[in-house]
Amino acid sequence: MVKLPDSFYNRPGVVPVAKALLGKVLVTVFDGRRTSGRIVEVEAYNGVVDRASHAWSGRRTKRTEVMFGPAGVAYVYLIYGIHHLFNVVTNKRETPHAVLVRALDPLEGIPVMLERTGKARLDHTLTRGPGNLSRALGLHVSDTGTSLLGDTIFIADDGFRVGRGKMGVSPRIGVDYAGEDAALPYRFYVKGNPYVSGPPAMR
Repeated sequence: MVKLPDSFYNRPGVVPVAKALLGKVLVTVFDGRRTSGRIVEVEAYNGVVDRASHAWSGRRTKRTEVMFGPAGVAYVYLIYGIHHLFNVVTNKRETPHAVLVRALDPLEGIPVMLERTGKARLDHTLTRGPGNLSRALGLHVSDTGTSLLGDTIFIADDGFRVGRGKMGVSPRIGVDYAGEDAALPYRFYVKGNPYVSGPPAMR
């Protein structure tokens, strides 16, 4: 596997980066325990012009400031006081683009993932959905700002490519509050993969 370079993240247009992340491998190494999974579902968030983005209309908070920083870092936030959601910051400084990783197909460290999630055996819920995948890979809000060019959290290319016609496209999930922007076709996924989240009609 080859770790993705800074140039992968630091480029204009969040949608092309989101599409390019499909099929890549997200890796975590915490306390000497390595876990990984192939990215099979993502959502793009287009910064200040996107009502679904945390940075819509230039909104800046202590939580979202990382989005306005350099590309290639982690943005992990908490929802419902329970779920930690892992995002990849893209584009240049002051352009707060991000890609939410929604699902992984597990590869390495499955016993560690089962331990972290309290599961007795592997099933498709292990890394289906952004909260589940973060729990399985040990990702936490405290990881916000971590460079994806380091050795604890990174994304790699192992040569896998999503086949022609295998990339699904749909509106994002759970962003009804975003008005017209809720209908944007910013969710990308690998068709037929059992780890993809959302209603069956959207898989």
